[in-house]
Amino acid sequence: RPDQSCASRSLHPTCHSRLDYCIRPYYLRQQIINSSFTYIMQQPTHTLHAFDFDGTITTRDTLLEFIRYERGIWGLITVLLRYLPQLLLMKLHLYSNERAKQQVFSTLFRGMSLEEFDAHCCAFAASNTHLLRPAAVCAIKQVQESGDTVVVISASIDNWVRPFLPDVDIQGTQIEVKEDKLTGRFLTPNCYGPEKVRRLLAKYPDRKSYRLIAYGDSKGDKDLLAFADDSHYRPFRTV
Repeated sequence: RPDQSCASRSLHPTCHSRLDYCIRPYYLRQQIINSSFTYIMQQPTHTLHAFDFDGTITTRDTLLEFIRYERGIWGLITVLLRYLPQLLLMKLHLYSNERAKQQVFSTLFRGMSLEEFDAHCCAFAASNTHLLRPAAVCAIKQVQESGDTVVVISASIDNWVRPFLPDVDIQGTQIEVKEDKLTGRFLTPNCYGPEKVRRLLAKYPDRKSYRLIAYGDSKGDKDLLAFADDSHYRPFRTV
């Protein structure tokens, strides 16, 4: 007589249900474990805090302050009057922000040695620490003490931003230098608007590995703020 046991080639429906009862929990547990492992592996491993500089960490635009420091108030007024048409068109979005900024920078600093320029930048930072917002400086220190990463992404020239925050990664607009002389041109695009996101990803490309918190104060920061997991608009103005 043929074997009708569950071990036979053709299983009785009852045996099928019993076997499924034993196997399904095992596969269910494996699916839960695998899903949990995948979820954990995809979670950010650390937090990156990205700060704008002018207006967020400082109380004023440092390009104008640097020009005034270098050339005096009348020197600043003279250069602003010279480029007034371009500056007005820029405000109306009819002229490139980068082009206007580069023209002003070239007029004032083209031909200066890099060593001299850097010395002026360090002296400017040392003499203008009052431009820094105390609450912003405190926030940066707290982030550093927590072990998180801090980066400052600024449209300002990084040569004068870095002396203000020597222990922070600075991603600013970089200037072109040839034969140790400033050419008056920018080596990188003006770090403004979408360029801030591009510069962030160039330095920190593995976006899934970190949680991004951004701090900004102007239209030029909106792309970065929108790109972040958490954003703070003009967070230090009340202090």
